[in-house]
Amino acid sequence: METKLFFLFFFFFFSLFISCSLGALAGGRRTPANPKANMFNVRKFGARGNGRTDDSKAFMKAWKVACASSGAVKLEIPTGTYFVGPLRFNGPCINVSSLTVQMQATLTATTDLNKFKSPHWVEFGWVDGLILTGGIFDGQGAVSWPFNKCPTQMDCKVLPTNILFVNTTNTVATGITSINSKFFHIAILSCTNFKGTNFKIRAPENSPNTDGIHLERNSGVTLSHLTIGTGDDCVSIGQGNSDVTLRNIKCGPGHGISVGSLGRYKGEGDVTGLLVKNCTITGTTNGLRIKTWQNSPSPSIATNLTFDNIIMNNVDRPIVIDQEYCPYAKCDSSIFLFVHVKLRLRLGDFLTIF
Repeated sequence: METKLFFLFFFFFFSLFISCSLGALAGGRRTPANPKANMFNVRKFGARGNGRTDDSKAFMKAWKVACASSGAVKLEIPTGTYFVGPLRFNGPCINVSSLTVQMQATLTATTDLNKFKSPHWVEFGWVDGLILTGGIFDGQGAVSWPFNKCPTQMDCKVLPTNILFVNTTNTVATGITSINSKFFHIAILSCTNFKGTNFKIRAPENSPNTDGIHLERNSGVTLSHLTIGTGDDCVSIGQGNSDVTLRNIKCGPGHGISVGSLGRYKGEGDVTGLLVKNCTITGTTNGLRIKTWQNSPSPSIATNLTFDNIIMNNVDRPIVIDQEYCPYAKCDSSIFLFVHVKLRLRLGDFLTIF
């Protein structure tokens, strides 16, 4: 009897153990996550990509849903030509750990300047962990360049910049192509930890104010492997920047690589910690230029600027430090900015400066 009871209890607990174990295994096994759960394609939101239909609303709908999602998110812009007006890809995207905008397409800007309420075409702002890959941004600037009065008028109306990054943190941008911007091609403003690589930027050398990349009020910017040919500065480092590195840049045509212009407005931030290294400048009006306004309303500093292994070919003015910069007929009396520069240059095959 006792033996029978022992076996009954044994089989009962053994069955219970097996049942619980299998249940635990079944319950503990995670259902594979849907890899497409956080992927959003602008086509699904009505974008046509035929180069004629205005796809702006579809893009903004897709961004709104992506930004309101959570975890690692991807916004896909597939092959096609998308005609769009101003786009504001702004956050904060509170629950998103990273947001990848994957472009395999061409964006074509409207030429109607009345569509622009602010001087930016495509804006990425207030986002942490933004990753932008690929894409061609065609600003169609030739129609607008005749309306640009900034080269001759101080109080001019600024035309739209192709791409603006503003107040972003931990941004990676790669493989971007920007052509024929109405004004600046790319502006990076008030960003922290920005990495950009493999950009191609081009506009005719007579196109006004088409700076390749303009930087202001940033900290921790690295730009490398860029090919830039425009009608103005290939890269311009404005006020308030710190810890900026430019490497392996091919510049030309254009106005070279510039620090400034600085000192135009009261209370501008200092420029500290700039490294420009392993760059080639060809067929430009200037090579390396530092320009500060002669009518600076308050003093500031540009210091610890290092230029190392810069090759220049067919450059009109290889090195320019202009502390009386004034592109207009007349400017007021000056307050000079303090500039501290270290140079390690190789000018073509003729002259080396250390």
